Amino acid sequence: MAELSFYVGVIGNVISVLVFLSPVETFWRIVKRRSTEQYECLPYICTLMSSSLWTYYGIVTPGEYLVSTVNGFGALAETIYVLIFLFFVPKPRFLKTIILVLALNILFPVIAIAGTRTAFGDAKTRSNSMGFICATLNIIMYGSPLSAIKTVVTTKSVKYMPFWLSFFLFVNGAIWGVYALLVHDVFLLVPNGMGFFLGIMQLLIYAFYRNAKPVVKDVEEALAPSQPLLS
Repeated sequence: MAELSFYVGVIGNVISVLVFLSPVETFWRIVKRRSTEQYECLPYICTLMSSSLWTYYGIVTPGEYLVSTVNGFGALAETIYVLIFLFFVPKPRFLKTIILVLALNILFPVIAIAGTRTAFGDAKTRSNSMGFICATLNIIMYGSPLSAIKTVVTTKSVKYMPFWLSFFLFVNGAIWGVYALLVHDVFLLVPNGMGFFLGIMQLLIYAFYRNAKPVVKDVEEALAPSQPLLS
């Protein structure tokens, strides 16, 4: 069983790497157009926060080196995405985005790590408390692509819904859910099980609107404020 869990964990690492690389196409488009347009930064901010704390969890928890290695890579990749987003985000959205980054990617992880180290002297209790925090954040990460649903429903277009991110999050949830069952880690099982079902929901929404006729020629028209008529 231990050998099987190792191989499933390795497969999970490969899938997780694909999750972290799936936004490359989106950010290549952002760089080429020199604008984030109507893309949401929340999925990448949440994934950076989650992968950073999972890296710490893997380091302080014996036998969880597969968790720490892949999430360390993920934290690096997501940091690059968030920095690119900040560089090209339109000025009206910059302040909101930078506040989210400071709060979720710097302040919260520092408080979580310092808080658990201060409050719990026992290493196992400290690991369990961090596992609980990471499990909660993982659920948020899996659901973060749903932040684009308002745009999808309003415009009947999946232009700004990252398909590959949703797809690989779905597969990732399935693989890590199996791994969690094999190693009896409830902190991995609960969020990845929910991630599996959230991934199904996102893919169903994508499939429903993929061939729908957009209500406007371009998404930005639907999201732009109405202009007053000139008299």
